[in-house]
This record gives sequence, C-alpha cells and structure tokens, in this order.
Amino acid sequence: MSEWLSPLVEMGVLTPGLVELLGIGGPVVAILLVFSMVAVTLIIGKSLQLFLATWQSKTKVSDSLSLWRDGQVRDAHSLLMTCQQPVPALVASAMASVMRHGDSPLVREELARQASRHLASLKSYLKPLEVIATLSPLLGLLGTVMGMILAFQQMEAAGNQVDPSVLSGGIWQALLTTAAGLIVAIPVVMLHSYLERKTDRLVDEMEDALTAVFTGPLVGNTSGAVNVSEPAANPLNASDERRGHAA
Repeated sequence: MSEWLSPLVEMGVLTPGLVELLGIGGPVVAILLVFSMVAVTLIIGKSLQLFLATWQSKTKVSDSLSLWRDGQVRDAHSLLMTCQQPVPALVASAMASVMRHGDSPLVREELARQASRHLASLKSYLKPLEVIATLSPLLGLLGTVMGMILAFQQMEAAGNQVDPSVLSGGIWQALLTTAAGLIVAIPVVMLHSYLERKTDRLVDEMEDALTAVFTGPLVGNTSGAVNVSEPAANPLNASDERRGHAA
C-alpha cells in the first residue's frame, strides 16, 4: 500500500505517518479516509451554500414585509426583486403573484412548486453526510472483527508455541479501525445535525415570510387596489398535502 501512496506523499496530500496508519489498518482505513475527504468537501460546500443563502436575507425580507404591511406593495416587491437568495426570491415571487392575480389556488400551487425547488436545493447533499456518519463506525467495527479473526488464525497456526504478543498486536491493530471509524463519524454527525438544523431554520423563515405575504394587505388585481380576502393556506403546507394525496 505504501508504494501506490508514495505519489500522494510526494504531493504533500498524505504524511508518512498517515501512510503507515493506512498500512496497518488496511482497506477499511483507506475507505474511511475517502469518506472523510468526501465529508469535508460536502460540509464546506453546504456551509458556503447556507451562508450565501442567509447572508442579510432576514433583514431584507423583514424590511420588505414592513413595507408590504404598510400597503407599499410595489416598494416592498422592488426591494427583493433582484435577490437570488431562496427566501427573498420566494417572497418576491409571492408578492408579484399576489399583486398580479390576487390570492388564488393557482398562485398557491405555483408558489408551492417554487418552494419545493428551493427546499430540494437547500437539503441536497445532506443525505450523503448522514450515510457517511452511519457507515463509518460500522466499517470500523467490520475492520475490528476481521482483524480479530486474523489474530486468532495466527494463534491457531502457532499451535503450542503461542506468543502473547501475536494476540495483543493483532488486537490493537484491529481496534485501530474502530477508532478510525469513530473519529470520522463523530464530527460528521455533529456537523450534519448543525447543517440540518440551519436548513430547517431557513425553511421556517420561508414559511413565516410567505404567511406574512398572504395575511398582509392583499392586492386583488393588477391595478394595485388593495382588498382583504380570507387568509390563504401556506404554500409549503399545500405542497405537503399534495404529496400526501399522491402517496
């Protein structure tokens, strides 16, 4: 294993100590190393995505909804019209739809479709992180079991000349994979929970902002006349109900 890892050592990707660890741990530790690299990449990507999605978006949406409640509907829409972040973009789309068509089932269906698209993007790549967090300790345990089997085979082959150092050496090498699996799994579980909670908060903000749009002064036609109709169901809930009927 050390030979084919030599280029990575020369490139500075791996240290000699890590290569030695891979030699002792075998393919299980190599797989865990790949898992850790994938997890780090996904965590950095998701963190950057959520940071860009939330950067000052709450302030923009709050200012826009204040104008919306005051009846300055066109100014409220203009404030968010150029935003590409999920919540401001969805709120701007909701305001534009309500101003153009009022509160109608078609408007809610269209907003539910847009909300589902944003939610799919926000929750993307969280599942692979969850899979890595679940599989890593199991792989480590598998490596330990395989190592223990190998150690006992060596003891059996030694017959009456059993050297206790053979067993102890096999055990610590076998336990090394369990430790490696836990080292990968524990931070991934913590960061996955953090990213999932951050995504859920963003979804809550999206739901709250859409509710505020539909319970504010509703514009019933393109002339900008303001009227108040019965509060609309939240498009996110409408999406859930639609998926429930489909199931």
